[in-house]
Amino acid sequence: MSNLTRGDKVVLIGTGAVGSSYAFTLMNQGICNELVLIDLNEAKTKGDVMDLNHGVVYAPTPLKIHCGTYQDCEDAAIVVICAGAAQKPGETRLDLVNKNVAIFESIVNDVMASGFNGIFIVATNPVDILAYATWKFSGLPKERVIGSGTILDSARFRYLLSEEFGVAPTSVHAYIIGEHGDSELAVWSSANISGKLIAPSLTDEKKEALFVQVRDAAYTIIESKGATYYGIAMGLARITKAILHNEEAVLSVGSLLEGEYGHRDVYIGVPTIINRSGRKDIVELSLNEDEQAKLANSVNVLKDIQAPYWNAYKGG
Repeated sequence: MSNLTRGDKVVLIGTGAVGSSYAFTLMNQGICNELVLIDLNEAKTKGDVMDLNHGVVYAPTPLKIHCGTYQDCEDAAIVVICAGAAQKPGETRLDLVNKNVAIFESIVNDVMASGFNGIFIVATNPVDILAYATWKFSGLPKERVIGSGTILDSARFRYLLSEEFGVAPTSVHAYIIGEHGDSELAVWSSANISGKLIAPSLTDEKKEALFVQVRDAAYTIIESKGATYYGIAMGLARITKAILHNEEAVLSVGSLLEGEYGHRDVYIGVPTIINRSGRKDIVELSLNEDEQAKLANSVNVLKDIQAPYWNAYKGG
């Protein structure tokens, strides 16, 4: 990884609700020192840049924010992709695959043509399919293509459990893994508060009710206000910070499985150690039989969707 681009420059592709919220979060937390915004809607992007720059004086650290082109990716440490067709009311994340794989092929090819030698973070849905697509299209090692995975789902899970038990969300240690979508699963067997297991103090009905709230949260929010963006922006900023600060933090991001959990050739949300080289290692949780079966189902859901595209892409 010695040739990996260093520095703290981040390029954001796609300045819709998620992208602009992520940019705002980066500025507020002082995570990077240069931020470049790229979007097909140049007028909106210029407006975002102007609006953000008007807040820089109150940011915790100095930050240069400007509009750019794909050539700006050449010396970027991280390229974050939030571009693509948005999820509409009634649509699942996987419904978006037709529209967004083609968009991603164009975007990733343009980024790589710049000479980019950093780390991709993918946020666009269906994120597991599109992280896999980014890995394939870019030709980069798996360590340098990270999906947002279940980082938001796990945050939702921890928040709801914190409300249930009257503790801070940061004191709840629990994961949602699998597809960022309808086949995801809660790992109840290891969910804990300061080492005390949570599952024994909840009925099966209560556990299911909490999980359904997590799984269906996006649909509720989309129905209410059209899109989800604040939570995922915070999650993307957390991944960015873990990379740039070389944290070795464990986050439930989208990683390529190569035998971990008994599966391979799929990007899926699992606890992963994140440092300055991107993904370091996957943390394999001890799953019970029910959780193993649900994860296998989640893997199969994703593979059934992505297989036709990659067979066609390979000419097979």
